[in-house]
Amino acid sequence: MNPKTRIEIENGIARITLDDGKVNALSTETIGELRSALDAAESAGAVTVLSGRAGIFSAGFDLTTFKRGAAATLEMLRAGAQLIERLLAFPLPVLTVCTGHAYPMGAFLMLSADVRFGLAGPWRIGLNEVAIGLTLPKFAVELARHRLTPPGFARVATAPMFAPEEALQLGYLDRVLGAEELPAAVEEELARLRGLDAPSFAATKARINERALQAVAAAVAEELRTVRGG
Repeated sequence: MNPKTRIEIENGIARITLDDGKVNALSTETIGELRSALDAAESAGAVTVLSGRAGIFSAGFDLTTFKRGAAATLEMLRAGAQLIERLLAFPLPVLTVCTGHAYPMGAFLMLSADVRFGLAGPWRIGLNEVAIGLTLPKFAVELARHRLTPPGFARVATAPMFAPEEALQLGYLDRVLGAEELPAAVEEELARLRGLDAPSFAATKARINERALQAVAAAVAEELRTVRGG
């Protein structure tokens, strides 16, 4: 099976690209590829930039997996939660670059990163689980609580999707740039992140994300107990 994730590491920068040729759905397999790419980036001590393909960052969890039954769904959700924990605890800076739509799990990836850039355009970004008949996982609620502004968090239950400029105001993104500005801005930000003192960054990030990591881990454990009837 062809990999959906590419990684290039050079000059202290790991460039991870998610591209399945379609909508970048995040199956259990693809989530595993992303974790392996992060492992390689950490081993290289590299600042990491994660991007999707033109027009789509990620359409979120793979909907076909939900149709395969409870066991496959649970495995995918658990893998997604573990990826979020990995990003929140990742000891090096992570920049996400959203060049298109970002549906729930795609938005989760952005909310787990340290810096989040977005391309201006006719894209939709947000957490729309309720609109498609799903309940937002508790781990995702804790992530949204950690990253979104209070107005952004308050709107999660009604499942709206936002244009990049509004997503910026609600906490999904840190900057929104035009197509001509974005590449240079990404390189400038990567250079800035490379210049940070690595031990100080890792220690400070750990302090900032400590409560969120504890809340996400507790939420995952609670949901697993519920599923197993414990």
